[in-house]
Amino acid sequence: MAHLCGLCLALRGDHGQLARIVTNYDGLLVSVLTEAQAGRAAGASSGVGRRTAGPCPLRGMRTASVAHGEGARLAAAVSLVLASAKVRDHVADGDGLLARAPVARAARRVAAGWDRAGARTGSAVGFDTAVLVDAVDRQSGIEALAGPGTPILTVTEPTETATAAAFAHTAVLAGRPHNAGPLAEAGRLFGRLAHLLDAVEDLHADAASGAWNPIAATGTSLAEARRLADDAVHGVGLALRDAEFADAKLVHLLLVHELRRSVDRAFGTMPVCASHQGGPYGQQPPQGPYGQGPHGPHGSGQNPYAGDGGNPFAGGGGGYGGGGLGGGAPVPQPPRGRRGFWAGCGMFWLLCCTCKLCCAKEYEGPWSRKKREGCCRDCDCDGCDCCCPCDG
Repeated sequence: MAHLCGLCLALRGDHGQLARIVTNYDGLLVSVLTEAQAGRAAGASSGVGRRTAGPCPLRGMRTASVAHGEGARLAAAVSLVLASAKVRDHVADGDGLLARAPVARAARRVAAGWDRAGARTGSAVGFDTAVLVDAVDRQSGIEALAGPGTPILTVTEPTETATAAAFAHTAVLAGRPHNAGPLAEAGRLFGRLAHLLDAVEDLHADAASGAWNPIAATGTSLAEARRLADDAVHGVGLALRDAEFADAKLVHLLLVHELRRSVDRAFGTMPVCASHQGGPYGQQPPQGPYGQGPHGPHGSGQNPYAGDGGNPFAGGGGGYGGGGLGGGAPVPQPPRGRRGFWAGCGMFWLLCCTCKLCCAKEYEGPWSRKKREGCCRDCDCDGCDCCCPCDG
């Protein structure tokens, strides 16, 4: 919540009240990684720290300690560009009111403004958001050329490149430039996971609507998608083990625990957390029904932070229709109809201010309506101090 509020306030401080609606989990991770490397007590000298924010209706008019400084501003820059990409994606798909030409034109103007705002804030913290914009621009061209037999990793490459750049820059802001390499690798695999699991979760809905989907378009089987997802999660763990952190607890919770849980949700299974076998990062989980690890050769994982509405770089909204059902993985159930962009924003804030995002046993994703679990609910790993700050 400290990082969520810090991101929201950074957006308001630099770009005004309207910009606060782009607060999202993608940007949140950037802030978390920056503080984890610098430490909470780093102070103003490092440009990363905490401050006390005033009362806010979304916190029940309570004050709170929130993330502050360059990490929050980098998160704001990333969030603005990702939100711009998502709006343009909805416009291209003609979703809801955006199918009407006047509304679509207004949305494009808003998206262009967010692009410019993100570039200004990124420049202020030494980050060139052009790599994110380039990824968005290249994605549609790659998808247009993809067909049966195209490696699905060709389709995920722009997302990987963008997230690698954002993750790596947190090392620069935190004053740990030697972390840039490992975090770039973690970001690259995280982006791959975001794209793959969005595709798996939306398989039936995209087939029904005729939307483009990388799994269907490339003829990738679910068994292969699972193998790639497992490999990515394991790789994220290995990369984090090579990075140096002042306090890795929250990073561990989000990028080790929750990634594994999210892959299990996407592929229809949910074993207990096995991420502590062999150490905090890069461990091999125990044997399971699919070979090494609970679901494949390398463990399991997914990105739960792609805004529920889908991967912002997966232009065309993703559209899976084919792809084999290999490896005996259960078929994901078709989700309920999505909420529109603005309705999803309203629901996101409702979930946020009621603490359901972190504490609920189960809740509906604000955009996708997919079933989610609060990230701090029922953590059953012994010796892991990753409890929800709301406890008690």
